[in-house]
Amino acid sequence: MTDTPGWASPGSDPSSDGREPGAAEPADRPGPTVPAQPGTQPQGPGAQWSGQQPPAGQWSAPTGAPNAGQTPPPPPPGPGWGGPPPAGPGGYGGPGWGGPGGPGGYGAPGGYGTPGGYGGWGGPPPAAKPGVIPLRPLGIGEILDGAVSTMRTYWRTVLGISLTVSVVTQLGVILLQGFVLDDTTDTLSDPSASAQEILRSFGTLMAGTGIVGLVTVVGTIISTALLTTVTSRAVLGKPVSAGEAWRESRPQVPKLFGLLLLLGLISVGVVAVGALPGILAAIIGGNDALTIALLVLGILAAIVVEIWLTVRFSLASPALMLERQGVVKSISRSIKLVRGSWWRVLGIQLLAGIITNIAASIIVVPFTFIAAAVSGDGMTGLFATAQHSAGWSFLIISGIGSIIGSTVTLPISAGVTVLLYIDRRIRSEALDLELARAAGVQDHGAPAPGAVPGS
Repeated sequence: MTDTPGWASPGSDPSSDGREPGAAEPADRPGPTVPAQPGTQPQGPGAQWSGQQPPAGQWSAPTGAPNAGQTPPPPPPGPGWGGPPPAGPGGYGGPGWGGPGGPGGYGAPGGYGTPGGYGGWGGPPPAAKPGVIPLRPLGIGEILDGAVSTMRTYWRTVLGISLTVSVVTQLGVILLQGFVLDDTTDTLSDPSASAQEILRSFGTLMAGTGIVGLVTVVGTIISTALLTTVTSRAVLGKPVSAGEAWRESRPQVPKLFGLLLLLGLISVGVVAVGALPGILAAIIGGNDALTIALLVLGILAAIVVEIWLTVRFSLASPALMLERQGVVKSISRSIKLVRGSWWRVLGIQLLAGIITNIAASIIVVPFTFIAAAVSGDGMTGLFATAQHSAGWSFLIISGIGSIIGSTVTLPISAGVTVLLYIDRRIRSEALDLELARAAGVQDHGAPAPGAVPGS
């Protein structure tokens, strides 16, 4: 063995029994002595045993003691392995590998064996959590919980935004169904209506649907912009009012309109390209079966491509809002962030969509049945088609249910998208360090004291 500090064998330190090396046993220290046995050396001075001892040869070995002629058992382990290590330099309690209190050792504060140490038994320290999520790569449950926690913690701002948007969009839907669909359904279902009347009613229906769709798109864009800002502040634990969120996100709202317009054109283009072979076959006048097959296969292929592109572009909106990027740059950022994690992003978005749709159905369906019962239309109002127009009582009551459902689910959908974007940037770009600095967290990401480099 060498005498290098940290490599001394257990118990080899001469100071482990509390004496200096070479020091003699104190002469005046009382200690037991055993009567001399035949063939043994007499004990030295200082024996204080009573003169009345049992006769020699009447002692029996304790149970488990070694028999005569056998090697005696090894002594109990000395300090360093079984008990508190010695404090001498170079031993296991010194500044080498360290014992309890040894700096940087296995028992030292911040070392391998202490709570709060890094590695070893204690594991890495918990990540800082200034807001609704911990500043580290997130699991699926943490993303969903963060979206719900944002709505629960900042409910005044979040529900105020989503309620306003839901009321405006649903009001447009109710007015369209009440004033436009009643007239158009009567005309379209009338077999004696002229072609001119049918075309006029169809044009009115398309115009009303377009207006409602535009209002819905505008409301969705504004709510997405505001909720993205609120969620990004919630990650840092900083509250924000609706007015502050609007002032911060307002410069990016026109770009968000352009982004949604471009994504819509891409979707239409993909479907058109998929259906193009079938359309060309129909124009040429070939075999009908071949034309239908080309059309069906083309549309199915377009749907697959559409799903693939939708997932690839799904993080463009938070990239545009939080990074202050342009339309094209935000799309390229989304492609970069989703690369290598397409299936995970799809699974999280799909799970969030299923949860929000189930929650919305739980809220909306009871209102729909109540509306059908109150309006007196029964199942006619419940399943209004082109031949049956719903009454105002049915529209209003069912609209209230839709407003409540949208108010609850819209923040969850927006929050999941933003937190998924943050998770992807933490995994690929160490965004947690910037978030920790912005939140005022000290020493986030610094190596724990006493940790071995590269461990």
